[in-house]
Amino acid sequence: MSDAGVYSYSAVLMGSPILLKLFDDNPVLARQVFSLIKQQENRFTVNRAESEVMAINHAAGRHPVVVSEAVFQLISVAHTVSTLPDSAFNFAIGPVVKRWKIGFQGRSVPPAAEINALLRLTDPHQVILDAAQRSVFLAQPGMEIDLGAIAKGYIADVVQAFLRQQGVSRALINLGGNVQTLGTPPHEPGGWSIGLKTPFGGDEALLGVLQVAEKSVVTSGIYERYFEQDGRCWHHIFDPRSGYPLDNELLSVTVIADRSLDGDIYTTLLYGMGVEQGLAFLADQPALDAIFVTRDRQIVCPPSHHYRFQLHDASWTLHH
Repeated sequence: MSDAGVYSYSAVLMGSPILLKLFDDNPVLARQVFSLIKQQENRFTVNRAESEVMAINHAAGRHPVVVSEAVFQLISVAHTVSTLPDSAFNFAIGPVVKRWKIGFQGRSVPPAAEINALLRLTDPHQVILDAAQRSVFLAQPGMEIDLGAIAKGYIADVVQAFLRQQGVSRALINLGGNVQTLGTPPHEPGGWSIGLKTPFGGDEALLGVLQVAEKSVVTSGIYERYFEQDGRCWHHIFDPRSGYPLDNELLSVTVIADRSLDGDIYTTLLYGMGVEQGLAFLADQPALDAIFVTRDRQIVCPPSHHYRFQLHDASWTLHH
């Protein structure tokens, strides 16, 4: 489909609608991109019996599993981030997430005793990596790793590198919440316009529009998958220390970074920190930018942000 020289191609992969925008009519390239995404997904998913990650999980407590270089590198990144002090990111939280089933017919809070029992299987230090052998070993039977929190970001970066290699100088790929860009659209020197969704709003409801060039934009919000019980919203962003959804002032965090992989990592870490601690952290991270959206209808941008954000919904307050 073309819109004033923009050619949009779409597919459903990784359980999400995938959108590719090019400025040349090139269905062959689009098919190559979607094929590349599919191939990458098959390596990292826990939803396919033959994936490398599933092989690791099946061997938990029994033996190490040798994996490909790409899978080992991504697991190494996830391991490093998961073992940071007070990290809200934990790639070994699989057993807890699976029990809650949020977004997958899960509609009730599991008994506390069950959550506590499963928490004992989520220690990321019990994931043993051997770089020389390129092997991964889950020390306890019943442990499971899940790269779902960073696989999309990694794949978005792989697609960006592939498009560059094919001589594409301007494009956008949206992997259902992970947006990665190349160059700027023609006649738009300010960059790509990327809408920020209104939490719990309709599909078309926008808080505002962000302008970026040569950057990735990743948003993580509690409104993406949740259920309500006892007057509370139980969502899919977990506190790995408690085994319950993170409960702070935030509705969503958007991270603007060069790599979509970093966007995936830091949306989770910043979510766990909350606004005040998150802003203090960002002050020492010049390569990262963020937007915090809070329960009391505030949109908070760090003082030194490098993007343009235009508010569309006047019922929210913007703070720079």
